[in-house]
Amino acid sequence: MNKCYFILFLIPLIISGQSSKKAINQNRSDFQLQQSIIKGMKNSMGNLNKNFISNKSIFSIAFGSCSSEESDLPIFNNIVKHQPDLFIFLGDNIYGDTKNIDTLKKKYLKLSNKLSFQNLIKNIPVIATWDDHDYGWNDIGKDYLLKKESKEVFLNFFGESDSSMRRDHDGIYHSYYYQIKDKIIQIILLDLRTFRDDLTNYNGEFKADKRYNFYKQDYAPNYDKNITILGKKQWSWLENELKINADVRIIGSSTQFGVEWNGYETWENFPKEKQKMIDLIKNTNANNLFFISGDVHYSEISKIETEFYPLYDFTSSGLSSTWHFATPNKNRIEGPIMDNHFGLITIDFTETNNEFVKFENWDIHDNQRFEYTIDLKNIDFKELE
Repeated sequence: MNKCYFILFLIPLIISGQSSKKAINQNRSDFQLQQSIIKGMKNSMGNLNKNFISNKSIFSIAFGSCSSEESDLPIFNNIVKHQPDLFIFLGDNIYGDTKNIDTLKKKYLKLSNKLSFQNLIKNIPVIATWDDHDYGWNDIGKDYLLKKESKEVFLNFFGESDSSMRRDHDGIYHSYYYQIKDKIIQIILLDLRTFRDDLTNYNGEFKADKRYNFYKQDYAPNYDKNITILGKKQWSWLENELKINADVRIIGSSTQFGVEWNGYETWENFPKEKQKMIDLIKNTNANNLFFISGDVHYSEISKIETEFYPLYDFTSSGLSSTWHFATPNKNRIEGPIMDNHFGLITIDFTETNNEFVKFENWDIHDNQRFEYTIDLKNIDFKELE
């Protein structure tokens, strides 16, 4: 063979070999990084569970949703500066939107590569639930064919141990308990995807209401008592959880609970399920309870008046994502905040006769955008009797 041809023949082989070696090294590096992240998450989650006890009188929780892996997510660095005791990922933690599990894994890996994310999990304990985009794709429910595989990816990424109760049942719903001196804080993270029936398409049911004229509505309420968001087993589990003694209860719902109907995905699309939740809170005497939610790419506080005590829903959605308008919401008492932000909850047991919870919104520039305080006596069955 001519030497010139032989050299030309070898060049692409050498380049190919170098590229393959580089790809292997990169894959190995990515794998090692993700294993390091998972180890950190396991340590983080292991430090905050039913055995967590603090002598402090104040417990602070940051939370948020809708964090694109394509963003640098500088908001995580802001969260670390505030030094909360806990951070809650409330769904759309990545934008998977795929039917390919390898693609989903790669997007989680992309999140784990973010320096701001590494800073967060290094310094703040983290717990999480999912919403549609990290579960499967937009607005999907129980019919997502890869939900078991997606669950495995989610639990592995967030460092759930092999013995975690989350691995023992369908879905990812779970509860956490934190003891602050002699007080118990209960955090319930729901799964609004694994069991949820199909949404009902909008067909002009609210066209007479001129407040909705400026945007397109997707979904309408379905009053069928046989359809569900949570599913029978999760409802049964939730009832048992609400019967457990606690001094403050937080229900994490990936979609909004406290808003009125707006044509997008909320609990209002399943009014029987929403009323079932309200009835369950009443029937279990679940005191000092409020909701946190995400999904909509802005922040607000909604308030529902009930016959027992008002139910608050603090929405924080927009760690990196934004939206160009807020929907009509007669239940809104704070907001909307349209910039990137996170929510901060402070539970203060310092003074026995003045225990309270404070909601704050902090934006990407570390400006406080609103503050709202609730006296715990005002959301307690004992005080209302």
